[in-house]
Amino acid sequence: MEKPDLSVIIVNWNAKELLADCLKSLFADGEGVTMELFVVDNASSDGSVEMVQRRFPEAIIIANGENLGFARAANQAIGQSRGRFILLLNPDTLVMKQSLPKMVGFLHHQPLVGALGPKILTAKGSIDLRGGRCFPTPLTELFDQARISQVFPRSRLFGRYLMGYWDHNDSREVDLLSGACLMVRRETIEEVGPLDEDFFLYGEDVEWCYRIKRAGWKIFYYAEAEIIHLGGGSTKGSPEGLGVEALRSMNLFFRKGYGVLHSWLHRWLILLITLAKEAFFLTRFLFARGERERKRAREKIGLHYQVLRWSIGITK
Repeated sequence: MEKPDLSVIIVNWNAKELLADCLKSLFADGEGVTMELFVVDNASSDGSVEMVQRRFPEAIIIANGENLGFARAANQAIGQSRGRFILLLNPDTLVMKQSLPKMVGFLHHQPLVGALGPKILTAKGSIDLRGGRCFPTPLTELFDQARISQVFPRSRLFGRYLMGYWDHNDSREVDLLSGACLMVRRETIEEVGPLDEDFFLYGEDVEWCYRIKRAGWKIFYYAEAEIIHLGGGSTKGSPEGLGVEALRSMNLFFRKGYGVLHSWLHRWLILLITLAKEAFFLTRFLFARGERERKRAREKIGLHYQVLRWSIGITK
């Protein structure tokens, strides 16, 4: 059997309606590209598997009995895939017309590029700068957590992580692409290995791109192809835990990529910033002018308390 050009892998958890729209856009765009599709479902309870079986019988379904996290689930499909290129795609995305043929064609003609990502648009039509970034450092985390990067997004110092000084409308080599839509050459995966399963959610794309670049492959942001990332897909269920999970994953990347010293520096920076935020919201709570403002401050205090517990090692 002839190998397809592309193996598309979608990891899903309780995102049935978004997944259906994603798959419709995928099949509408795939003309000219031979493709196999994997939907890896992490124990959804919303009928996602049944919907895919009924409406998209072409899909190869891997139905897990528990939520294995993104990396482990994606690796299940990577191990079974046959395509020359592998595309990780979030269920809360819409693939714009001809984007997949353009990306496949680009990789066919650029043998030194190991990973490729498109321009990512938000639901409102603005460009998501996370589509092409620099590798994070404790310093960029400090600017992000302290919201300095939001105040000075175009600064080459404060806005370095998201490269806010660049409008993301032209194609270029970058450090890091978004796992929302990430196409990787099979030879690259054979050299550097699949996703790191120590990452449950978030950060696996950062660590993978880091390994790919260290191995000498180019990582390229390709603005000629576009997707829409709606957000609120398989991460909508538990917002309280997601902030800590994102920090844990970033800290894990620092330890694996840069060493223990960087991971501890990151924890201490998060601790100091979070203490300052707790003091701010406690003051807001004590001097709130109404119940609505008091409730909002109380919610923030609770969220930052969870971060404090993580930063001092009470929770993992």
